[in-house]
Amino acid sequence: MVKLESIITQRVHIQLELSSVPILPHCLSADPDSAIHSSHTAHRGNPEVHHTRCTGAPCKDSLMACVVSLYRPLSLLAPVGVRRAIVYRMSLDMRAREVFATAIEAVQPDIVVRRGLERTGDTLLVNGRSFTLKNNLHLVGFGKAVLGMAAEAERIVGDHLVRGVISVPHGIQETIRQHGKDQMLLKDGSHITVMEGAKHNLPDADAQRAAECIKELVSTLTENDMLLVLISGGGSALLPAPVPPISLQEKQDVTRRLAGAGATIQELNSVRRALSILKGGGLAHCAHPAQVVALVLSDVIGDPLDLIASGPTVWTEVWPEEIWSVLERYGLSSSLPVSVKEVLGRSAPRWEKSGEQSDRAAHVLNAVIGSNSIALECAGRRARELGFRPVVLSPGVCGDVQSVSRLYGLLARFACSRDEPPPELPAEILKLGPETGVESWDLCRAMQVLGEGRGEGWGATCLLAGGEPTVQLTGKGRGGRNQELALRVGLELEGMELPPKGPLFLSGGTDGQDGPTEAAGAVTDAGLGKEARAQGLDPDGFLVNNDSFTFFSRLSGGQRLLLPGLTGTNVMDVHMLLIPPIPIVVSGR
Repeated sequence: MVKLESIITQRVHIQLELSSVPILPHCLSADPDSAIHSSHTAHRGNPEVHHTRCTGAPCKDSLMACVVSLYRPLSLLAPVGVRRAIVYRMSLDMRAREVFATAIEAVQPDIVVRRGLERTGDTLLVNGRSFTLKNNLHLVGFGKAVLGMAAEAERIVGDHLVRGVISVPHGIQETIRQHGKDQMLLKDGSHITVMEGAKHNLPDADAQRAAECIKELVSTLTENDMLLVLISGGGSALLPAPVPPISLQEKQDVTRRLAGAGATIQELNSVRRALSILKGGGLAHCAHPAQVVALVLSDVIGDPLDLIASGPTVWTEVWPEEIWSVLERYGLSSSLPVSVKEVLGRSAPRWEKSGEQSDRAAHVLNAVIGSNSIALECAGRRARELGFRPVVLSPGVCGDVQSVSRLYGLLARFACSRDEPPPELPAEILKLGPETGVESWDLCRAMQVLGEGRGEGWGATCLLAGGEPTVQLTGKGRGGRNQELALRVGLELEGMELPPKGPLFLSGGTDGQDGPTEAAGAVTDAGLGKEARAQGLDPDGFLVNNDSFTFFSRLSGGQRLLLPGLTGTNVMDVHMLLIPPIPIVVSGR
């Protein structure tokens, strides 16, 4: 038996180094040789969701778009403006961190707004629809990333801006100043009023005052006005406006009791919308007949507009009868506050219909300008520049972190197997699909690509995914889902080779803060367990106490921690599994 390296395998011994001409991470091409897309099934058939992606191109949902161009000659893989260099100038760890940084850069507030708002003279183009600016623009916003979004929006259309109000997290302006990200701050003399609230990400009196100011602004608009709405994760807590006479405390108590009784997220949102003035399309209703354009930075799997910040610009009918059935199901109907009973006792919907449904749709445009899918696509472009074949598994990974870590461990073993994997391995991978929110189609597609890469010697592969797994709290330690996922995956990889011959895994939150820590996540590999035990650290003990941050902080001086600092954005998490090239073994003389 003679071990041979194919032309493609040799490719991983070549490092593609950027030349002096910068390559923008958000300019991912839409040709078949770009990152292999996931099927994006979550928003298919939803006419309200419009994605403005790195290229503005639509999602590729077909098999052909997913697997076309799996093989290209070496000469076609080298991107324009780069030159060859020795691959070992950058370790797998360094390249993983670089790809993660690109994912974050792609969904920065200023970048997504600049990508979503195209202006030529007094014409504004958003998702293919044009609007005329004539000193008639008003702006409102709410969410953790909205301050940076508003700053960029004012730079683009500020000369037509009459007035604006945004609701942002408590202390965010000072935090941004401390991190030196002045581009996310409004300039002196801005027409936009900034109101901080929702301390600890909970609705409070300050957030309610901001919501009242936003409602006052939009309620004065006419058919000659245009309202630009900026929405990002955390917007629901920053826009609390209970239906009178319900108090904020009463509304919070009802939703908290429902959550404690085991209500689903859909049931919780139904009740929350019924007790709110601005959620579930209430903001758009108050702004009618003005033209409403909402730019959304999504932090929810699948980008469902009715769930992001509870859908203030998405028309949603709420009938008291439906809410009563939910409350009765969980035994809460008899113990409701008098104010809640009064509101739910009204026989009609929250508001009278203002025109036909087609009229409503014409006056509201919702555009998702930033999402996990966009971050993954742009990360895939950077991975290709760094010598990897990018494969996007799914932007919707969820479920318990233990199941998710098991999935990545099995995928790593499947991809790194030098021989054909036993049939029980892909069967076990597929079995984990429903537990982790990954469609069987996406798992089959990923295994097909990984298998062909192994069999044909493509070279290194970068498997990308995103989402928001959950952690079962059993202890009182410090950490978050990304650090715990990285720790668990490292243990799943034990027994495999170390980088650069073995796989490497990264998990990081795009907001830069994984749980109540300064880390976004961590990088790990098969040597994690041995390295920890050599330093007197018991990984299992830290897991039981949910103390992954302390574990990684103590391990080798914290070198494995991912510390990007404040990012100013949030599109959930990015997961990355780097698979080294597997040499081909063939018969020979």
